[in-house]
Amino acid sequence: MTDQPAGAEHPDRRRRHPLVSMLIEAAIIIGLAVLISFIVKTFLLRAFYIPSESMEPALEVNDRIVVNLLAPGPMDLDRGDVVVFEDTRQWWGPDQAPETNPAQDAMIFIGLMPDTSSHYVVKRIVGLGGDTVECCDEQGRILVNGEPIDEPYISPGRSPSDSEFSVEVPEDHVWLLGDNRGASADSRAHVHEPDAGAVPVDDVIGRHMSTVWPFSRFGGGVSDNEPFSDVPEPAEASRAAAE
Repeated sequence: MTDQPAGAEHPDRRRRHPLVSMLIEAAIIIGLAVLISFIVKTFLLRAFYIPSESMEPALEVNDRIVVNLLAPGPMDLDRGDVVVFEDTRQWWGPDQAPETNPAQDAMIFIGLMPDTSSHYVVKRIVGLGGDTVECCDEQGRILVNGEPIDEPYISPGRSPSDSEFSVEVPEDHVWLLGDNRGASADSRAHVHEPDAGAVPVDDVIGRHMSTVWPFSRFGGGVSDNEPFSDVPEPAEASRAAAE
């Protein structure tokens, strides 16, 4: 066995070329970024694309939004929340999604681009399970459990609804409307369908948290629960009606 001179470098411990080290470090950083993005997109936050004018003026065509995936789940849904849900029954019209290429599809999958799939829809919750939602009172306002709702988010010049309806929302469902009432295919169009046009809570992906693009429209959530603050719970409304 031959002894190495003191201070000699072992052959297996030769230093890598600086370029190789830089490429390895870059690959690790990119891999971690992709992994973190995928975890965030799967469990915490997810980006979506707005394809139509049905939620104007709160959300405009081509807006990119981020939704909080913890609602529903650890966080409850409430009346006035703007949510993204999956259109599992294909109620909400034809495919409006822009075309994407394989690279864009991969970026959408890992969460680096907003989801442009047409089977995801954004609307505002007006009724929860057990609620009675009606149109309309003498002032043209929608009623929830008999309480008229003044809706400041409705598109200017639009009435709360041009069609009359009265529905009881099934348990574990939500009843939804677009803010641009005259240009929104929403629960009103399906009151004669199973579940009276309501969407199962299990189909809700998350609640709007922020608009992130275009930068001129960057801002926080567009949910507005205040107009529903005086709505009685269904049991209370039933007792009041019976008295």
